Amino acid sequence: MERVKNSTLDCCRACKADSPHVFLPYGDHAPAQMLIRPEDLDEEQPSFPLNAQVCLECGLIAVADQIPENFFRHYLYIPSGAATMHSHFDEFASVLVERAGGDGLIVDIGSNDGLLLAACNGRGARTLGIDPAENIAELAAQKGVETYIDYFHPQSAADVKAKFGAAKVISTTNTFNHIGDLHNFMEAVCILLADDGTFVIEVPRAKEMVERAEFDNMYHEHVSEFSLLSIVKLGAYFDLEVTDAKRLPKIHGGSMRVFLTRKAAGFPAQPIVAEMLAEELSGGMLDQSTYERQVDAFNETGDILREMLDDLKAKGLKIAGYGASARGNTLITYFGVDGNYLDFLVDKNPLKHGLYSPNTRIPVKPVEAIEEEKPDVLFMLAWNFFDEIYAQQADFRARGGRFLVPLPVPHLVD
Repeated sequence: MERVKNSTLDCCRACKADSPHVFLPYGDHAPAQMLIRPEDLDEEQPSFPLNAQVCLECGLIAVADQIPENFFRHYLYIPSGAATMHSHFDEFASVLVERAGGDGLIVDIGSNDGLLLAACNGRGARTLGIDPAENIAELAAQKGVETYIDYFHPQSAADVKAKFGAAKVISTTNTFNHIGDLHNFMEAVCILLADDGTFVIEVPRAKEMVERAEFDNMYHEHVSEFSLLSIVKLGAYFDLEVTDAKRLPKIHGGSMRVFLTRKAAGFPAQPIVAEMLAEELSGGMLDQSTYERQVDAFNETGDILREMLDDLKAKGLKIAGYGASARGNTLITYFGVDGNYLDFLVDKNPLKHGLYSPNTRIPVKPVEAIEEEKPDVLFMLAWNFFDEIYAQQADFRARGGRFLVPLPVPHLVD
């Protein structure tokens, strides 16, 4: 993986255009998943400048890759905590299995706790996960998912191919945006992918992030937010074509599923590809003024949120944050929402319980703490799963609890 130690990029990591434009300097942040153990609370956390840049040639939004070596060897995010992701991956598994056809190998890069591949296995598919996090691979094994524990790069791709054969389908979900050296990653894809295979990427889409000013989704672990155009230009370096795509409006605030195949294989491009490329251009994704305007909107959101929180605290209300997520940690760090506003955070992920949020040092507790400590308001750090959380919190709602949803527009829900 490419290690960029500077706080800004000299060129676009997708299309290699020079000097991406810095449009949002967030300040210094500790890595958003680097939660703090109780015994380390008095220690200073490592932090790095977080500068969002946009390539005005392809619409890739990126930050420099400054994450310490082997950061992902022990990871704290798992998708299984959200019911939305169970149903989403179940649908996605059907797509992958159909693409694999018969006994074709499906390889998932950044396979995490195996939620997607377990759904593929349930349909009789032959699968393999690749992930560097040993602690998460143990969770995948409990689901019957085999994981090759390593980062994905040309050598590991060659090793996997030698042992398991070429992959008919390679997938990566919400992992491609973690990759510092995209060209090295794509080289590995080309080594492992069968001649008639399909590489499928699921990532948040930059277009939705920009038009809704959802800039909480930029952090050191998410080094890139992709436009479809950026993937088209990246794939062209490796004789891969985007031949199909799908909008995923309900996933992570707006995502997309992109299918790449070898140019030599001759797969026809579906009409939606041209449609999505056209809407990115008409949406101003290659215009500098678009980003400046939306940063102003994002900063205004922060002003409104602090005013709302000040008003709630002045009334003596107890406020807890829901979700110790990376995007949530980025949002409260940038907006200055600390322990003076939030008494504690709750999260479904047991790996985070008993720890403290990076930068703001707010304690993280199980979701059951909502009923034990009875906050009056839940600040939705995990706002992208609000509908699911709202439905689950019937007891909180029944006793008059309210939800403060920060994005895309701050509002209170009774």
